[in-house]
Amino acid sequence: MNPKKTSGDDKEWQKGLSLFVQLSSWLVGPLIAALFLGNWLDQKFNTKPWLFLATTGFAFLITAFGLVKETTQYIKELEKEAKIKNNNLDNNEQPRS
Repeated sequence: MNPKKTSGDDKEWQKGLSLFVQLSSWLVGPLIAALFLGNWLDQKFNTKPWLFLATTGFAFLITAFGLVKETTQYIKELEKEAKIKNNNLDNNEQPRS
């Protein structure tokens, strides 16, 4: 009674997980780095909280750029796959007489 999974199902699952990891790393990576860097710079130059805020703001800009870049790339891939799928469906249709 177990339905067979096709390899396409596994591929879609892996693509979704890959996108999640990529987008999450763009969210977390720059912000964590900015928090530590900003705190260290503030302690070193006694500028609390200005360098911390500046690095955090810069990290948000980097995050926004990365998210837009990754999302745009993923959307282009989806459009390309949909176009290929539609072409394959059109080619498989036979004219009716």
